[in-house]
Amino acid sequence: MWKAARDAGSDIIDLSYALEDEPEAQVRSPWLERQLGHLPTPELQPSPSVVAHPAAVVLALLLHRLGKAGEIKQAVATVFEPASERGQKGMDELHEQTVNLLSFQQMPKKVFDAQVAFNLVSRYGEHAVPALSAIQDRVLKHYLKIAGRDAAVPSLMLVQAPIFHGHAFAIHVQLAETADIDHISGVMAGEHVHLTSSAEDAPSNVNAAGQSDVQLSILPDAAQPNGLWLWAASDNLRVAAATAVECAETMAASRPRGKIQ
Repeated sequence: MWKAARDAGSDIIDLSYALEDEPEAQVRSPWLERQLGHLPTPELQPSPSVVAHPAAVVLALLLHRLGKAGEIKQAVATVFEPASERGQKGMDELHEQTVNLLSFQQMPKKVFDAQVAFNLVSRYGEHAVPALSAIQDRVLKHYLKIAGRDAAVPSLMLVQAPIFHGHAFAIHVQLAETADIDHISGVMAGEHVHLTSSAEDAPSNVNAAGQSDVQLSILPDAAQPNGLWLWAASDNLRVAAATAVECAETMAASRPRGKIQ
């Protein structure tokens, strides 16, 4: 189907990940392309653009920017997955589970095949499609495609959280030298990253909802002078939508204008 659309002259932007393994398709994040200086080559017929997973975009952006402040020896990331990543059905099931638990009724489990209300799980039930491990693999695969050749590769764990909307990230990083939080904060702040300092605007999935920027706080590791914590939150739907729009803009810019003589 997508090849027929391409052959008819249409540009293709994939938000469903259906084309992520197609050799002709490209997993893209314009945010990272600008950071890395990798501007797309203009093409009269661009290859399909697969919108990079929003969690992969945030991880790649934060670790790339942190790498400018010092060499990263190790990174470990826990990503808290919202129900909205499973669409309206996922949010409806979380809502119904919450209501039914409070009224002592049987919980629906068609989407997650597990209790996610008032719970944190590292795997879904065996009948859930896709499995949480498959989503985790996708995040890492997309990260490797957009983060750049020299990027630090984090150890990654995806956890389904009982939240409707917005990713949250707990990232522990060990640097080669002592972590200078003030210097690192200056490097991390900038386009697409809002550094928070007060308790009122601390990163949370609630504060991140509707925001275009990644909300970030940086905390020292009391046990390791070379270590630090990144606590971040982002609106997963906003990040995905912004990526799709920017992909479309770059593809449209490649189109010839006027009539071809």
